[in-house]
Amino acid sequence: MTSRSRDRVADVRSVVAAHMIDYRIESVVPLGEGLDNLAYEVNGELIVRFGKEADLARRTALVGHEARVLAAVAAISPLPVPEPKFTVAEQGCLAYNKLPGAPLLDMPRHQRSAHGTSIAATLGKLLSALHAVPIDRLADLVDADHQPPAEWRHGAAETYVTVAGQVPEAHRRPVEAFLDAAPPHDGCTPAFSHNDLGIEHVLIDPVTWTVTGIIDWSDAAVVDPAYDFGLLYRDLGPAATRAALRNYRTDANDLAALGERAVFYARCSVFEDLAHGIETEQGKYVDKSLAAMEWLFPP
Repeated sequence: MTSRSRDRVADVRSVVAAHMIDYRIESVVPLGEGLDNLAYEVNGELIVRFGKEADLARRTALVGHEARVLAAVAAISPLPVPEPKFTVAEQGCLAYNKLPGAPLLDMPRHQRSAHGTSIAATLGKLLSALHAVPIDRLADLVDADHQPPAEWRHGAAETYVTVAGQVPEAHRRPVEAFLDAAPPHDGCTPAFSHNDLGIEHVLIDPVTWTVTGIIDWSDAAVVDPAYDFGLLYRDLGPAATRAALRNYRTDANDLAALGERAVFYARCSVFEDLAHGIETEQGKYVDKSLAAMEWLFPP
């Protein structure tokens, strides 16, 4: 364990001891690192997460925002979400009782493929519930996070430069053709959504393969409703996304156009996930990103 890791474990022990005075800490286990957070498991039952935002004021604001979002989402979501035990704002720390299940990302790829359509069908119902919430109901709670497609394309092109050497040669020409093509029409009815519904945030029962919860709502915002479908397309593939859309109910969006934008977001976002996996040496992100090239950028 590095000195930084030991310091983080000490931080976990310190915040838990300070906020759960009678709680006996027997074990602290690193769970993993995402783009925005580091997570630890205490005694196999408590999750303690620290934000990676460097700016103190923003880090403080983000954790308070997420705690308020979780309280609102608990009344909306048909699936379980974390219920905060405590927060330590200046450390960007959020603690909550562990939800049952394991991240879908941690399951073997062939099993994810076998069960992807049924999982995605459940997530389609989740997105129906989230997207149906009137935006003005959450006006004081979440911001809009909607970039024009041209900006998405530009960001994807910049990230691709950093990871191109890791992309199999057979996929490079289709990738470059995508990055040179015109982006889709920027027309949608914005909706409240999770805004980061990758498979690392979907918990499943590894026996029944049912969805047991959705974690990490730190990016929740008013967005293009196609974006989270795009992450399902990126991580679970076309058949699963079709299952999600079949179980999606909306009066506000054209499903055909939504599906087209979902593919666009899937293609843009895969490079960020690949870069994250390489930078943090997390092979599971690299593996899922390279596997997705088969349907995102077929030779």
